[in-house]
Amino acid sequence: MKPSLQIKLSQQLALTPQLQQSIKLLQLSTLEMNQEIERYLLENPLLEREEETERGISSAHDRMNGDGVTEWSAPSREEAPREEYAESEPGGMTMAEVEEDRWFQDGGSYGNPDRERDRDDDVEAQDIQAATTTLRDHLGGQLGLSRFSDRDRVLIRFLIEALDDNGYLASSLEELLETLPPEEAIELEDLEIALRQLQGLDPTGVGARSPQECLTLQLAALPRDDVRDLALVIVAEHLDLLATRDFGKLKKRLDVSDAALKAARSLIVAMNPRPAACFAPLDARYVIPDVIVRKMRGRWLSQINPDAYPRLRVNRLYAEILAQQRRGENSMSAQLQEARWLIKNVQQRFDTIARVSQAIVDRQRRFFEHGEVAMRPLVLREIADEVSLHESTVSRVTSQKYMATPRGIFELKYFFGSHVATDSGGACSATAIRALIKQLIGAENGNSPLSDLKISEILGKQGIVVARRTVAKYREALNIPPVNVRKSL
Repeated sequence: MKPSLQIKLSQQLALTPQLQQSIKLLQLSTLEMNQEIERYLLENPLLEREEETERGISSAHDRMNGDGVTEWSAPSREEAPREEYAESEPGGMTMAEVEEDRWFQDGGSYGNPDRERDRDDDVEAQDIQAATTTLRDHLGGQLGLSRFSDRDRVLIRFLIEALDDNGYLASSLEELLETLPPEEAIELEDLEIALRQLQGLDPTGVGARSPQECLTLQLAALPRDDVRDLALVIVAEHLDLLATRDFGKLKKRLDVSDAALKAARSLIVAMNPRPAACFAPLDARYVIPDVIVRKMRGRWLSQINPDAYPRLRVNRLYAEILAQQRRGENSMSAQLQEARWLIKNVQQRFDTIARVSQAIVDRQRRFFEHGEVAMRPLVLREIADEVSLHESTVSRVTSQKYMATPRGIFELKYFFGSHVATDSGGACSATAIRALIKQLIGAENGNSPLSDLKISEILGKQGIVVARRTVAKYREALNIPPVNVRKSL
């Protein structure tokens, strides 16, 4: 074959570094975005956060200073929604003010007693958090005040180390015995004695090997009466019938009245199946909403949360130096461009979130007025057409982004859902159907709870065509037990 040259025209999407950064920031959650920004702040000296003392009344849009350096800052708490933002003139700072502000930023507290007091409060809060008592510390303290022999103390401490977070002994005594050194000549009977001594400590029920044993230990510690004795029999012999709420068979086997069985059941339910739960470390996870929804002048409006809005700007000192050396070669020019890109992409991220959030609020305004029962069906395509974005972009915007409303904090994806046909030819949201099912079950008679088929028939009378298996699926999604478990005395 003879070699030849051919010219071919084609279109290809090129993802520039700026576009890649914009897509990445858009799909990150608020926490992940702040971590990414912190990384840029450490790597780029031209990028910095705007301080509280310098913020004042700032604009949500880009502005140019006299040297042609782009600056941007997030809206303050006192500002109106984005459509009411006004352009403000850039302010200046003297070198003395800049140096003084940097000194305070570095942690100086001279002449500022409030700052020192806040720092002392933070240290005290850390000490309180670090001093939280664990289950092992609590049991060890009681063991130190007891009159057990040294050998028993060692065995009890050995069993304490084998407890799980709920206070249960996860391993059997036989398995624990195999882990002990043979030269100590410890027998199974020694461990059983140590276990009984451990189960006598506070909290009651600690050291149990099953929920049944845990409830038995707690009931046995109560004053003796007929109700307690009946509860002990139920826990020891008929706990499975109580769990399935088979009260008819339970009354027949025990030959007791409804009142006696109800009193014993109430006593059993009052026990704590997880006696060590109060000593478990708390894993509190906080959500910072990206959007706040308020009703203003009869209309529901969404506004970007100022606390989630990072306040960034280009360092003025370095920018002025680069502006004077604009014609020359400087290695910091690329970092200046990178800082501008990041500021612009962060602003674009929140602009997109604000547009999508407002479109969602406009379509789900009945939800904010009446609750879940008024939720309408909504898909990504509707919002994408409204804000002129691709569905994939709307999916990124609504993932791990949260909206604070008078009815609570919801993920943006919460407002999207499939639809179910109605007799009138319309559609009802799956979220609204779940809310109706929850209302029906909440108002049912405990002696005769509603079955899934009965709930399906009730919804059918209201014009909502839902099959029994669909009702069962929605009920399980709401963590509502089946009809036989919901039955009460």
